[in-house]
Amino acid sequence: MIGRLVGQLAEKTPPQILVDVHGVGYEVDVPMSTFYNLPALGEKVTLLTHFVVREDAQLLYGFLSAEERATFRLLIKITGIGARTALSILSGLSVAELSQAVTRQEAGRLVKVPGIGKKTAERLLLELKGKLGADLGLPGAAIVSDNQGDIVQALIALGYNEKEAALAIKPLPADVGVSDGIKLALKALAR
Repeated sequence: MIGRLVGQLAEKTPPQILVDVHGVGYEVDVPMSTFYNLPALGEKVTLLTHFVVREDAQLLYGFLSAEERATFRLLIKITGIGARTALSILSGLSVAELSQAVTRQEAGRLVKVPGIGKKTAERLLLELKGKLGADLGLPGAAIVSDNQGDIVQALIALGYNEKEAALAIKPLPADVGVSDGIKLALKALAR
């Protein structure tokens, strides 16, 4: 099992990179979140990896953080989610955003990722609940009451984006009712 690579970044062709480790070039597939944070060509890079051996191929996936690799490993354990789809999810959402979507049970955020339909998003939320999110103490996985989640969903249904909705519910009391919360959030958004 190859768990980590430390070498020189030789090529960058999204989503694949080539890492030269003492004269041996390793082709590594990475999510775009990792790709955007890579050093310049020729510089030293350290990647945590996940090695997959299939009947027809041996594939290496790389990540700059342990959280990304752990999330990738959680994702590929879900029925119907392969490595490519897991990379797509991590390219579309950061680990914090994914954990927040799981905590709030926001299928709408997952459906925005290419290759994820409504049924797949719902299965992801169901299977990741309790495994990813506030339970793991990941950053950005703020614990949100069910009412606040419902208020955010209502604001999104009314045409506001997720960022606006999240900002609108921040000043609301934690124990606010859904209908009162929607009214207060709409007043805040109207300002």
